[in-house]
Amino acid sequence: MRWWLLLLLGLLLLLLGLPLRSQPAPVALLLEVEGPIGPAAGDYLHRGLERAQEQNAALVILRIDTPGGLDSTTRDIIQDILASPVPVASYVAPSGARAASAGTYIVLASHVAAMAPGTNLGAATPIQLGGPTPPLPIPGRGTPAPEREAPPEGQPGEEPPPAAQPAPTMEDKLVNDAAAYIRSLAQMRGRNADWAERAVRQAASLSAAEALEQGVVDVVAADFGDLLAQIDGRTVSLRGEPRLLATAGLEVRVVEPDWRTKLLAIITNPNVAYILMLIGIYGIVLEFYSPGMLLPGVTGVICLLLALYAFQVLPINYAGLALLLVGVALMVSEAFVPSFGVLGLGGAAAFVIGSVMLLDTDVPGYGISWKLIGSIAAVSAGVFLTVILLLMRARRRAVVSGPEEMVGSRGRVVEWSGHEGRVRVHGEIWRARAARPLKAGKKVRVAGIDDLTLVVESEGKKG
Repeated sequence: MRWWLLLLLGLLLLLLGLPLRSQPAPVALLLEVEGPIGPAAGDYLHRGLERAQEQNAALVILRIDTPGGLDSTTRDIIQDILASPVPVASYVAPSGARAASAGTYIVLASHVAAMAPGTNLGAATPIQLGGPTPPLPIPGRGTPAPEREAPPEGQPGEEPPPAAQPAPTMEDKLVNDAAAYIRSLAQMRGRNADWAERAVRQAASLSAAEALEQGVVDVVAADFGDLLAQIDGRTVSLRGEPRLLATAGLEVRVVEPDWRTKLLAIITNPNVAYILMLIGIYGIVLEFYSPGMLLPGVTGVICLLLALYAFQVLPINYAGLALLLVGVALMVSEAFVPSFGVLGLGGAAAFVIGSVMLLDTDVPGYGISWKLIGSIAAVSAGVFLTVILLLMRARRRAVVSGPEEMVGSRGRVVEWSGHEGRVRVHGEIWRARAARPLKAGKKVRVAGIDDLTLVVESEGKKG
């Protein structure tokens, strides 16, 4: 009976130990934000924070190295951070990295703000697309006040009106909104709100040591291990409630972007979106030019839809898009309208100007390469000039088909009766008639065509 007791005891100990062994160890998920912040980065961070919640991660680390990005995507990322049930630590690393512009907002919004030595952040002034704008209309300031006549000399006059204040512009509106936004983020996390506002209004920047000294960030850490050790035991506010961090010794697990994020990153790349739009336009034009080919039309529609989706989330200048479309239309028209190159040259100029203006923005990483614009403009102009030269050469070439080509052709009489018979021309037998009778085997020349009957005349001697 003893071995039964020993077996039952072993099974009991095994069952008691299963929950302990099946419980996963806490981890810290690492999300890497490199390059311009756009829709792909926003989708990647959104999915990464959802994954951290599903896996019950102890911490999410955002390793940041960015020159900035789009305002709409940045605000979406910050909303995800503020709503996250898992603490988020933004870490500007490695040495030499930066969290400029949009990156500064994300760092200040995170539960823990950290930097590696040799990094910097700041320069968070928003950049407006399309250049300066006229002042906003304000009641009482829309038109200048009429000048008042000076009071007569020796008589007391009224106090002069206060100097008119300049009307605020759209740029003022953007800066004020961004300053209030970043200040509220800094105040919520207990960081230096005055400097945060200067980062917007004066494009101020700080090194890692200066940011720590002025209370902009919480930690300067050499690596991930140092970061986890320094923030261990720190209390952060998580959705309005205090949370004690236990981060010492956590395993750092990297979250790689999935196929959706990679595809989105490719499509929303300004250069790729530009090429997709041109492929779409050319494909549809070719399909209209040669109906029934199908492949150019299908390819063009798909590429154009992808380009329109990309432009929907990119800072597009619609004047540039209109000029680009006009340029393509003019270059295509050159192949059908005899303008002797005027339409083609004008279209090429409009194409280049529109391409430059298409994503005319100072947001880092969201411009179109000059080399790409020049290459595509040169190739497009070369293709259309080649088509024009081929058409002109074809017009000078002798006619090789149709009724006009038959006139002057030579043949031989196959059979003849009276003024009508049959002749062989170009290996084909045709009905023919002549002004005088002909003999079989006689050489003839085609003088004209009447419907499907050749008008021939004898060559050489009469007979």
